[in-house]
Amino acid sequence: MSLAPRLDIRQSQSLVMTPQLQQAIKLLALSNLEIEGFIAEEVERNPLLEASAAEDSDAPDREPVPDVRDERVAADELVAGTGSGDEPTLDVDYATESHQQDSVADGGSGMDGALSMTGASAGGAAGEDGPDLDAFADTSLSLADHLLAQAGPAIPHDDAFIAAHLIDQIDEAGYLTVSLLDIANRLGVPLVRVERVLATIQTFDPTGVGARDLSECLALQAKEADRYDPCMARLIDNLDLLARGELTRLKRMCDVDDEDMADMIRELRGYDPKPGCRYGGEPAQSVTPDLFVARTKAGWAIEINATTLPRVLVNRSYYTELSGGQQDKASKAWLSDCLASANWLVKALDQRQRTIIKVATEIVKQQEAFFLKGVAHLRPLTLRQVADAIEMHESTVSRVTSNKYVSCARGLYELKYFFTSAIQSADGGEAVSAQAVKSAIRALIDTEGAKILSDDTLVELLNGKGFDIARRTVAKYREALGIGSSVQRRRARTLEGAG
Repeated sequence: MSLAPRLDIRQSQSLVMTPQLQQAIKLLALSNLEIEGFIAEEVERNPLLEASAAEDSDAPDREPVPDVRDERVAADELVAGTGSGDEPTLDVDYATESHQQDSVADGGSGMDGALSMTGASAGGAAGEDGPDLDAFADTSLSLADHLLAQAGPAIPHDDAFIAAHLIDQIDEAGYLTVSLLDIANRLGVPLVRVERVLATIQTFDPTGVGARDLSECLALQAKEADRYDPCMARLIDNLDLLARGELTRLKRMCDVDDEDMADMIRELRGYDPKPGCRYGGEPAQSVTPDLFVARTKAGWAIEINATTLPRVLVNRSYYTELSGGQQDKASKAWLSDCLASANWLVKALDQRQRTIIKVATEIVKQQEAFFLKGVAHLRPLTLRQVADAIEMHESTVSRVTSNKYVSCARGLYELKYFFTSAIQSADGGEAVSAQAVKSAIRALIDTEGAKILSDDTLVELLNGKGFDIARRTVAKYREALGIGSSVQRRRARTLEGAG
């Protein structure tokens, strides 16, 4: 073997991700509201970019994002990006080390039949006349502010810092979750002084605030209602027995008859176990849909929510003005980079928009029965099924369906909602989705009446409906729905009868 230096020519294939391609991939996973923030940052950074409202007219010297509604081109061409020259498509699995040859596969057939596509344009389903979801946000005073306002005239000036610290430790439900001894040691004051300030805070509105547990919270409300007698005190001290439905033992401990016990339970039901929740600490966050699905005479219309997507324009007149002056080499390179970045962003946003439309179109096609008849007709569906149908990679479908919400006649749903596992049919027919089974379980329990249905009974009834499901699966779905076991429901029914 020769040790002399030499030159070799070797041919290899590798995947190179440019920063712009990485940016385009990330755009797929962002929601419309996140895209709006991203565009705002890019407009601030790039002087050649401008963002305008969807209803603004296009200037002759600017390039807007093309309108999908006007083009009416095939869905496969939109996602494959055939109109963007040699620009790479977004349908690449970058989690693997091998190069994915998707450029040809992504040119699959588009949606046929009654499904029609519409893209982002002015006057969409949630246009100017649509409801303002932010108007429903909770703008009430926070619990801490409400308590501090009451502490001003009620707490001595020397104890104001103790009150402020205690109020800061009260959670959103109205409970004090920190030990008074820890607070006293932290502030360097006697424990009795902290207890005295807490006792004053517990007289504030809402009644029950500042309690350290549920028993103390209910006791404060019973005292406010002048119902805290020895019998009520024993009942509140033994809430665990009440939760287990041991009414006979409670009546003996409280020394009351059936009528008095029923009256005491009725009184407890009127109290608020979480008094602080009536005051909002954080404003309610409304969910803005990214897509609209509507039934038309021609089929299904799928439209991107244009109200949350500003139109990105490339200001070429400004570019011409800047490039016409005297510039050094660095300035010219910077201006060229700005123009290339602006053009890329316009194309990337356009391609993202078209990719979302194609994936949503296939989801509507696969789950058409749900949009027509409801959750009971939701079919089992996986990301791979959609990816194979539209001849894209599974990772692309996963990115598209992340953080995206669709609004339809049946409500607002996340795109991930339509992907559910399959439950085999008991009669050998077509499998059903897990969501459909959950809906059936909820319907059976809601109509169970006086006879509480056990999980074994639910299995028999579901098998009668054609669902081949095991008991452990029924229990798992029931718990996921937040429904208690048959023992818990029977106990709750007993307490309702007693109250």
